[in-house]
Amino acid sequence: MPNQKEIEDKLWSAIKSDRTIMLALEGQKGGSSQPMTAILEDDPRGPVWVFSASDVDLVQALGTNVAPAVAQFVSKGHDLFASLHGQLRLHTEASMIDRLWNPFIAAWYDGKKDPKLRLLRLDLDHAHVWLNENSLLAGVKTLFGNDPKKDYKDKTADISL
Repeated sequence: MPNQKEIEDKLWSAIKSDRTIMLALEGQKGGSSQPMTAILEDDPRGPVWVFSASDVDLVQALGTNVAPAVAQFVSKGHDLFASLHGQLRLHTEASMIDRLWNPFIAAWYDGKKDPKLRLLRLDLDHAHVWLNENSLLAGVKTLFGNDPKKDYKDKTADISL
């Protein structure tokens, strides 16, 4: 059974690999989660960086404030699910844009000086993670009399970040 550290390591590895999160401001009236590309640097507990545009609803609602936000993540193989909570803010440091810039981001903007370009920083403080065992394997275990619920009790973690 994985321990909390192993679950956390799987979380960061999956986000770094898969990159897509659904991001929303907590309590934003009329707001909904929006798919965003998450960028993680070498520090797995470091901030989650997101490039966006000034005309995106979430960016307009955030403005220049710092606001509580939630990101939902599902790994491509559906073997890990997570709800990530933290503080979202606009980051205006040009050197960070230079450092994070890559061809995938460049495809969406007219260069690093695009007037619509915005860089968001999500500083996480809490995550809840669920590991999802292969449903076929769970079905086989059930055939042999095992209770699949027992297998899942150690495959969840509340992580303070």
